[in-house]
Order: sequence, then structure tokens, then C-alpha cells
Amino acid sequence: MAIIDGLRSVTADCPWPAPAAQPGPSRSWALCITRAVAAAVPEARRFARQAARRWALPEDPTATLSLVVSELVTNAVLHSGSEDVTTLIVFDGLDVTVEVTDSGQWLERGTHRRVAEDEDAAFGRGLDLVRACTSWCTIHLSAAGSRVMARLPIAEP
Repeated sequence: MAIIDGLRSVTADCPWPAPAAQPGPSRSWALCITRAVAAAVPEARRFARQAARRWALPEDPTATLSLVVSELVTNAVLHSGSEDVTTLIVFDGLDVTVEVTDSGQWLERGTHRRVAEDEDAAFGRGLDLVRACTSWCTIHLSAAGSRVMARLPIAEP
């Protein structure tokens, strides 16, 4: 368990729903709550990779999951103005669903990054990248915050 700016990164590998609740494929989930700061992005990538390893996902979907989580958490950090960001990953045996939520309001970026290495880099393509890597992606913006969900196929049905 990692501590990032005072909030714990909570992870769990639990059945979802409870084992006796419904027939069908079992679900496992992992949850991470961190401060919405730059350090949350690499922590989210590590968190996604750790969950994928626990569930024995193949390498390619694991890399894609890490990328999707990284992009969505980056958006929450850069654009939400939220104090924290929550990442929920659910694996149902066939697909992985990622849900990233925050409690902020969507903010337009005022300036480009000021890191010399990023001077010529293109920005604003994160959600396009997420959409290209997933079977579906939805975005809900409200006064209560932002919620982005995306699904990655892991196995052929």
C-alpha cells in the first residue's frame, strides 16, 4: 500500500458481486484512491500493472490497461481541479473495465507544459488514444465531478 500526499492507495482483489449473489463469470476488482497530483500518474500505472499481474492477464492487455489508466488519471490531474482521483478496475474474465472519477470541474488547460522535453509534443490526444485502445469509452461530466469509463477486451468471447 502506498501513501501519496496523505491519501492511501487502496488495492483489493475481491469477488464482485459477492460469490453467492449471481451466477455467471466471477468478477475481481481493484481500487486506488490518490491525491490528484502529478505523482498519482506513475502510481496509477503501477497499480494497474499489479492488478493485471494478480489476475494473470497477458502482457499486451496489461500494457494497454496501464496506458489507459495513465491517460485517464493524467486527465483528472490536469483538468479536474479535484483534490483526489479514484481508479476502479474490474475484471470479469473476458474484459477489464476501468473507471476513473474525480470531484472537480473540468478545466481547460491555460498553458502548455513547461518541460523542455515536451516543447514540440502534441497534447490533447489522450482520450482519442483511450478510445482507440478500448471497445468503448464514456465520459460523464457533472457538477459533482467527472467519471470516465472504458472497457478493454482481454479474451475472445
